Amino acid sequence: MAASPSADSPQAHGASSPQSAAHAGTDRAMEKRVMRKVTLRLIPFIVAMYFINYLDRTNIGIAGPGGMNEELGLTATQFGFAAGIFFFGYLLLEVPSNLALNRFGARLWLARILISWGLLASLMAFVPSPFWLYVVRFLLGVAEAGFFPGVILYLTFWFPLTVRARATALFLLAIPLSSVVGAPVSTWLVQFGNDFFADFAGWRFMLFIEGIPAVILGIMCLFYLTERPKDAKWLQADERQWLQDTMDAEAAQTASTTQTHSVAKSLTQPRVWALGFVYFGAVYGLYSLSFFLPTIIDGFSERFGTDYSFVQVGLITAIPYAFGAVAMFLWAKHGDTTGERVWHVAAPLFVGAVAIAVALYLTSPFTTMIAVTIACMAICCALPCFWPLPQAFLTGAAAAAGIALINTIGNSAGFLAPYVTGILTDWTGTSNAGMWAVGAAMAIAGVITLVLNRTDKTITA
Repeated sequence: MAASPSADSPQAHGASSPQSAAHAGTDRAMEKRVMRKVTLRLIPFIVAMYFINYLDRTNIGIAGPGGMNEELGLTATQFGFAAGIFFFGYLLLEVPSNLALNRFGARLWLARILISWGLLASLMAFVPSPFWLYVVRFLLGVAEAGFFPGVILYLTFWFPLTVRARATALFLLAIPLSSVVGAPVSTWLVQFGNDFFADFAGWRFMLFIEGIPAVILGIMCLFYLTERPKDAKWLQADERQWLQDTMDAEAAQTASTTQTHSVAKSLTQPRVWALGFVYFGAVYGLYSLSFFLPTIIDGFSERFGTDYSFVQVGLITAIPYAFGAVAMFLWAKHGDTTGERVWHVAAPLFVGAVAIAVALYLTSPFTTMIAVTIACMAICCALPCFWPLPQAFLTGAAAAAGIALINTIGNSAGFLAPYVTGILTDWTGTSNAGMWAVGAAMAIAGVITLVLNRTDKTITA
């Protein structure tokens, strides 16, 4: 019989044995190797999909001052309604679409979404009146419903919680990148169309061209994406097994340490709704900048006496998002490293709220853009750190429904932000009131985040 460890032995004091230390080192090496392969395989393609997705839903912000508002006779309120009606269709089918993805698989369902939205995005180039602009924007929202929460759900199949904020941040880099790259490219396409097509306005040419990549990516999606780690032939057998076991164990631990939620219960959980309102505040700021920043910069000519060409407006629009992309990744990495989630969401929301307010009262384009850039960085920082919160207590079909509901509540700001901003701009003759509303929405979201942390500690898991 083997001798029992003495009272003074390392084993008796709970110290790690050389074997367990070696096992832990092997596990860390496996995690590093597998996560690198998964990241390189999935993230660039997912980023490309979301890049085009976000560009197609927000390029109306370039089309408006690029000639669409004048040609169709749109007021600021009508433009805001056209930008926001997208979210009526989007929100209507968000939860059913994500449940369908959970049932039929990400590869097939995301391909369906991409192809249908790409066709409608190009069709928007041919609208003859405000009414048909509203119709196509609504249908575009119907087509895109489920894409974002579907990808968020898909990431939970491949990335453990310890690295998920970073993975989410890499995916969400498509938001600032779509403006860093998309805004200058979109303005250039408008200018190119105006120069080379006499009977087809530049803004129409831009909308038509930017819908095509979604169709191409949708077809590629059918052949490229892999449903689950156990199906990943591009991983070695031991890597596939390690990752699938890790994700299964994590799901089992989440289920054992939190209340099990059915789909119906996940849709009525107060915590889910509260997190939806937190996300609403962040998204309100995001879409206010996305839809109206080009118009605000174009208005510098009246406010500050500047003289920017339309392409220069696009280049200036890209600046805040370039800084936002860097801040987003670094802040999410810091959140994963520390394991803290709540203040990584709340603090950026408070900073962004203050920066938006300060930007309204600065006296030069340079200082105004500094404040806008800080606000953009804050919004970009909050977004990836938010999504690990609901993922900590929702799994399976309940996660599909809960994540979709949170995204639905949050993206209702996609309608309200441009519409309310447009109304307030028409009423007051300035964008200041609309920007104050943005700051208020972000500040309230920060407060709700802290209240949730105080009343329910499980969201910090």
